[in-house]
Parts: sequence; structure tokens; C-alpha cells
Amino acid sequence: MKIGYARKSTSHQDVALQVDELKKRGCVEIYEDQVSRAGAKRKLKGTPELDNCLKALREGDTLIVWSLDRLGGTLSEIIGLLDNLKTRKITFIAIKDRIDTSDPILGEVYTHLMAIFSNFERNRIIERTHAGLAAARARGRTGGRKKSLDEQSIKEIKILLNDPSITVKSIAERYKVSRQTIYRSIAN
Repeated sequence: MKIGYARKSTSHQDVALQVDELKKRGCVEIYEDQVSRAGAKRKLKGTPELDNCLKALREGDTLIVWSLDRLGGTLSEIIGLLDNLKTRKITFIAIKDRIDTSDPILGEVYTHLMAIFSNFERNRIIERTHAGLAAARARGRTGGRKKSLDEQSIKEIKILLNDPSITVKSIAERYKVSRQTIYRSIAN
């Protein structure tokens, strides 16, 4: 049986291209995840559909993905998954990267090389992102959301909170913020 796996990193992305290609290759089932390639979000959310996909695969089946980077986040994760598939006698195909492990020697060598290049590219992206953030900070720009309350508003809120007849809820409504924001602002 041919089983496909598609992954997108953000809700703004679309897996339609991946799914179309997997269907063209004869995938009977296709599992889809929306999770980042690596990092804290992936650790927190996990990859529930990849886990389900791996559970569904049986000896002799074929796992097909659009590209190797859709499968895992880190080099060690990809190699671990591919080793697991090999042990279970499951063929792996990455369409875009032209990887097909049905040829045991060539497939394994090529897969490991592609995983290395994929990991290298990911590290380059991270490095460029950090360099861009550092350059922005050097120019006095910081990222993140704009603060909900300015210093003047926080001073006013502290004065209003001294009046026992005024509730935190009414203050929050007045400044159009949550009660939690009020509590955080006065804690600083």
C-alpha cells in the first residue's frame, strides 16, 4: 500500500500541491500535519498525523512525501525515521528530491546526503534570521507586539485601583484590554 504524508509549517501555507502529487503517485491514504519543521512549537505540538501515518504503515508498504524536509525537522530526526522505515521493511520515496529506497544501497546513500543538505539549509536560514534580528536591534528596532498600555495609562490605572468602588473589570473595559493585562501592568 502507498501512504502519503504532507506537512505545512503555517496556516497560511497550502498542502494542495503536495497532496496532488501524492495522489498522482497512487497514495491510498494521505496524512496531513500543520506544524513547523523544528523548534519549540514542534516540540510542544508534536506531529500527530505523522505518528498516525507511521502506525498505519506495514511491512512492504511505501511512504511517499513531496520532499525530504516535509518529513522531519532535524538531520537526526530524519535519519532516525528513515532507519525505522528500513528496519520495518518500508520503502520511502521523496518525489522532489528523487529519493527511492527500493534500491537499498543507492537509496540510503542519497537519502543521507539529502538529509545533510536539508539540515545545512535549515541552519543557514536560522543564521540569516539571527543576523537580521541583530542588525535590526543595532538600529534600535525590536520585534514583537506593541504594548497595550503606555506609561501614562499604567499610572492612571494604579490611581484608579486605589478606589475600592472601581473594579478591575471596569478598568479593563475602559482601556480595552483584558483583566490579565491590567494585573501584569501593575506588577511591573
